[in-house]
Amino acid sequence: MVVAAPSSGAGKTTVASGLMAAFAERGVAVSPHKVGPDYIDPGYHALATGRPGRNLDAYLCGPELIAPLFLHGAAGADLAVVEGVMGLYDGAAGQGELASTAHVAKLLRAPVVLVVDASSQSRSVAALVHGFASWDPEVRIGGVILNKVASDRHEALLREALEASGVPVMGVLRRADGVSTPSRHLGLIPAAERHRDATGSVAAWAERIRTGCDLEALLALARSAPPLWEEPWDPAATPAAVAGSATAPAGRPVVAVAGGPAFTFSYTELSELLSVAGADVAVFDPLRDEDLPPGTTGLVVGGGFPEVYAPELSANEPLRKAVAALADSGAPVAAECAGLLYLSTSLDGSPMCGVLGAEARMSDRLTLGYREAVALSDNVLAPAGTRLRGHEFHRTVIEPGSGETPAWGLRQPKPRVEGFVRGGVHASYVHVHWAAAPGIARRFVDRCGQ
Repeated sequence: MVVAAPSSGAGKTTVASGLMAAFAERGVAVSPHKVGPDYIDPGYHALATGRPGRNLDAYLCGPELIAPLFLHGAAGADLAVVEGVMGLYDGAAGQGELASTAHVAKLLRAPVVLVVDASSQSRSVAALVHGFASWDPEVRIGGVILNKVASDRHEALLREALEASGVPVMGVLRRADGVSTPSRHLGLIPAAERHRDATGSVAAWAERIRTGCDLEALLALARSAPPLWEEPWDPAATPAAVAGSATAPAGRPVVAVAGGPAFTFSYTELSELLSVAGADVAVFDPLRDEDLPPGTTGLVVGGGFPEVYAPELSANEPLRKAVAALADSGAPVAAECAGLLYLSTSLDGSPMCGVLGAEARMSDRLTLGYREAVALSDNVLAPAGTRLRGHEFHRTVIEPGSGETPAWGLRQPKPRVEGFVRGGVHASYVHVHWAAAPGIARRFVDRCGQ
């Protein structure tokens, strides 16, 4: 089932994660999914279910991959819960329904549970639910969970209003202090940064769901979803799994992937693709580890919050030198957003790895949105002219240095160049989903062998 809402801020994450945890506590194997490019919510989903959170983004990956990626992630599960993004019908700007929660629900043929913030309405809730339920007849809203309900009287008014809507109320959650999750400049604080507190938050959400929702009705709704006949996505059947280059040495090259609290943004499929391409994936923590994993021949530094940990990252001088030495050797290095900042000369005045001559700093401006990108030169990720779709989400700016060439040409919101290529280094603000172009993994691992 898909957990959606009329707008952002209605409580989708707390409800979806609480549902996942509540069902998991009952022994149900729950597969967690998130519509859109968001890396943070899947971290809470993973805590709730014990399974990796996976993204379903019809813009980044294309509509044709949504059901296969879903089936791959849900293999062996009893129940799949898909948390939506923004409002139910909000998608990629100017692209109609593309990448909206409604679009993904239709691709999965899954029923929708609508989470409604009822804090400032009573009878009007019926008009709102009716409008969302009737807007697109292909979207089946099978139930409503009323959130932030003030009292028994308020609940009675809401239930009475919804009786004629034909959409059953499957849960009522009262207004409660102390159940929200702390946020900062890019949204919720990732679960990996507050693991103990995050575990407590998920447990509190599960308790609210247990006491306020009809779990049997919700499970019956999920069971009403028709079968999906698409073939599951299989990383071993992608171009990443074809034979490597003739120059690759015997054995599996080691690709180090940055992790830990400062670098939490990575799609699960990336490591799966690197593995089937022939690499051994070794996760390390730049906040704690003073050297790269033994035998490292390639490096991936994804997104996260290096700006929050800049002093600690800077203080780890041995690792910064190791990263710079690896890059100087010509080894392939792929860095996205936070990784770009880490490879720069400095971040808010704190010395970083110095792989790039660029300098980064925080700003008040949020850069956010989907991007269409074309590779401007041959690099470790793609040949020149390769077109990919990506996503930008940051509050930093970077001043270019010298000796690098641009990585991407972007078409929107206005034409510009972005990112840097230098030797074996590809560093950019743009996040891409490697499952959409699995040849990236093959190309990257081949370069590790060269």
